[in-house]
Amino acid sequence: MILIAESGSTKCDWVLIEKLNKKVTRFRTKGLNPAILKEKKLHKIIGNEVVLAKSKEKIKEIYFFGAGCNTESNNQVLKNVFSSLFNANKVLVAEDMMAAVYATTTKPAVVCILGTGSNCCFFDGNKIMQKTPALGYILMDEGSGNYFGKELLKAYYYKKLPEKLSLSLEGKYNLSEERVIKKIYQSKTPNKYLANFAPFLFENQEDIFIQKIIEKGIKEFVENHILHYKNELEENSIHFVGSIAFFSKKYIIKELSKHNIIAGSFIRRPIDNLISHFLRLK
Repeated sequence: MILIAESGSTKCDWVLIEKLNKKVTRFRTKGLNPAILKEKKLHKIIGNEVVLAKSKEKIKEIYFFGAGCNTESNNQVLKNVFSSLFNANKVLVAEDMMAAVYATTTKPAVVCILGTGSNCCFFDGNKIMQKTPALGYILMDEGSGNYFGKELLKAYYYKKLPEKLSLSLEGKYNLSEERVIKKIYQSKTPNKYLANFAPFLFENQEDIFIQKIIEKGIKEFVENHILHYKNELEENSIHFVGSIAFFSKKYIIKELSKHNIIAGSFIRRPIDNLISHFLRLK
């Protein structure tokens, strides 16, 4: 059996593929970001998954693509977990950018992720190249769920959010200062917490104030990341992966048009395309 996983900081999509009959089993767990979660916690989440427990002796190949898997030390943490739980002959751990590439193209292209976090790269047909580093939710992540969550909360606490939206936000979330401070500064996954507020923006995007927040985030992502690949985009396409990218599609297309860039595909969940990718290889 082949085990494939595509993980962000919020959630992880898993697929088990039986080689002989190509039967596919899908399931989901919490996100598994080794840059945020310790090895013990990662081991617990994977080890407690019933579907994996039932198939652990049959799994011979593991392909894990995830946020936070951009350093050898982080990757080794996950490799240690998989080695302790399974008797697989092959274990590949790679960054989520590689999954985004496999999910969108086999040809050279610029590929972007806009989910809980954000990232961008150029795929030359063989390997990926990044002109700006991925330094996470505090320094970067423009246009991500984490970014939009911060912008929404700042607008609310600075009393800039329109009253109707403030009341709606209060009715949907616990906004006591004590809770928010605890979740941001004492939680192990503050980026995930902040990203939980992003859906509110897209549920209320008919409001001009909300539109400006989304437009600002997309503009910053384009200027700080995509435009570094202006030369590559003269001859190659650009693709987007992630839930924020999917729901921001019209804003992204509009912003790119200002730079004479035409957007390619928008994939909300790359796991479906990863299945096709790996089945083609077998």
